Amino acid sequence: MKGIVFVELLKMAENLLGEAAVDQVLDDTPLSTGGAFSAVGDYPCADLVALVGAFSRVTGLPGEELQRRFGHWMMNTFKTYYPAFFEDKPDVLAMLEAIEGEVHVEVRKIYPSAELPTFATERLGPGELRMDYSSTRPLVPFCAGLIEGCVDHFGRPATITTRDLSTPGQARAEFTIRHDMP
Repeated sequence: MKGIVFVELLKMAENLLGEAAVDQVLDDTPLSTGGAFSAVGDYPCADLVALVGAFSRVTGLPGEELQRRFGHWMMNTFKTYYPAFFEDKPDVLAMLEAIEGEVHVEVRKIYPSAELPTFATERLGPGELRMDYSSTRPLVPFCAGLIEGCVDHFGRPATITTRDLSTPGQARAEFTIRHDMP
């Protein structure tokens, strides 16, 4: 996984727990790097899972909830660092449709070795989209948080239904995003 994900998780944790608590988690958690992460590095997803588990124990929040909150955090990061992706999108559905064919295309240009999840989308109606997520990484709640954060960004309420279809070694989920009626 790209180092920016780890750096942002640590920033979120520092915001939530403080620097001393994060340093203690990094000291106490067996990680492939010994706890040092660079935004431009590549690290195993197992380290991310270990950190989420450790922060879950410290906060008392379930790991799935921390992943979801981290998805919101990362959406704010994406909006800050990559505003151009959002500028020409009229709504959350258009943005979600653009992830695979636009956003991930650009990410692969910058990071050819990036192992990205896949997103297949289908319009179910004028205000409704189904998004199928697939990844070898167990991050369905993180993806749900990204979608929720994207909905928040566009400021139009939506109902999100999640069906977790994961199997051992393969994370899969079906998200249905429906704009609430005005």
